[in-house]
Amino acid sequence: MNTNPKIKKSTSILFFRIFRKGRGFVGVPKNCWCGESVVPVMSKSNHNPYRRYFRCVYAATKKLENDEHKFKWIDEAILEELESLQCKNARIEEEVKEIARERLVLENLQMKAETEVVAKVEEVLAEEKTKMKKMMVFLVIGCAIVVVSMVLLCEKKW
Repeated sequence: MNTNPKIKKSTSILFFRIFRKGRGFVGVPKNCWCGESVVPVMSKSNHNPYRRYFRCVYAATKKLENDEHKFKWIDEAILEELESLQCKNARIEEEVKEIARERLVLENLQMKAETEVVAKVEEVLAEEKTKMKKMMVFLVIGCAIVVVSMVLLCEKKW
């Protein structure tokens, strides 16, 4: 769960802007509540000349005004899309940073485990090397005893 206050603030500002204006959707509308698609249209009013907006096909063809069919200024829709993408991008950046931190921790744990294993292997190897040296000494002494015994036995027979 992300608790970054910067992301929470930008997300809450975005939704405040959207719902303050009385809209229940973010960005570019796809369809109207009536099921019709939404198309871009250019305003011919004196108040907003040549300003482009999205409008329900049904309401646009019937030239309805002040109705409940979809209407949204294109520049506002694109701005909301950008703000939404900025929020998503900030969340993804935080997730990537968290994954990088977790990876670093895991790499450190792996390095520590490998170091412990190598140390244990070296310890066991040193113990076995010492045992081997002792066995070699006993083997040499045993061979020497056998050789001396054989020499003594051979001398007695001659």
